[in-house]
Amino acid sequence: MDDPYGDGTYRGWADLVAGCLAAESDGFRYANLAVRGRLLPAVVDAQVPLAAAMRPDLVSFVAGGNDALRRRFDPVRLAEAYEGAVKRLVASGATVVLFTPADITTNYPAARRYLLPRIEFFLELIRETVEKYDAYLVDLWADDGFRDRRLWSIDRLHLNESGHRRVAHNVLETLGLDCDPDWVAALPAASPEKWFAARRADLQWARVHLAPWIGRRLTGRSSGDTVTAKRPDLAEI
Repeated sequence: MDDPYGDGTYRGWADLVAGCLAAESDGFRYANLAVRGRLLPAVVDAQVPLAAAMRPDLVSFVAGGNDALRRRFDPVRLAEAYEGAVKRLVASGATVVLFTPADITTNYPAARRYLLPRIEFFLELIRETVEKYDAYLVDLWADDGFRDRRLWSIDRLHLNESGHRRVAHNVLETLGLDCDPDWVAALPAASPEKWFAARRADLQWARVHLAPWIGRRLTGRSSGDTVTAKRPDLAEI
C-alpha cells in the first residue's frame, strides 16, 4: 500500500526484492500470496499450504503483527501457529526468511505501554524460531530508520514508497546481495513540526483511519476481506 505502480496496483518491498533476484538468475520465478489485514490463523490455513506446495527455494514469511494489535491477543496460540507455519515451510525444502516488525510505537506514543509487551513477546518468538529452523532474519526492529514517520503511510500502520525500499534493502543485505544504495539513504533533516499542525494531523488521522479501523474490529471485518493475492502462481518476472 502507498507504493503504487502507474496502473493503480501496488509494488511494495517484495516486488523490489524479486526484481533484484530475477536480475541475478535466469528463469527466476516469483509468487506473492500476501493479503493485507489477515490474521495469523488465516495465513496458516490459506496461504502457507499454497506456498509449501510450490516447493520454492526461498520463502519470506511475515505474519502475526495484525494479531498483536487485537484485543483478544493470545500469545500461546500465536506461538504455536507461527512456529508450525515455519516448520511446514522448511519441510517443503524452502529456505525461510523471517522478519522482526519495524517499530511502529513511535507512531502511536499513547499506545506504547499497551503494545510494547506484546511486541517484545513476538520479537523473542521470532528470534527463537530463526535459531531453531536456521532461517534468515531481517531485523527491522533494529533499524532505527523506521522510527522516522516519513517512512510510513498517512495511516501510520503501513509503509510508504521510501519505507518499502528500506525493507527491500534490508532483505537483500540479509541475503548477501547488493542493491540500490538510494533505498537506504538517510532522509534530509526534518523541520520541527508545529504543535497545532501536529494536532490537526492527529485529528485527521483519527477520523480517516483510526475510526474506520475500530469500526472493522467491532464488526469483525478486515481491510483485506475483498482483496486477493496479486501473484498467486509462480511465474517469471
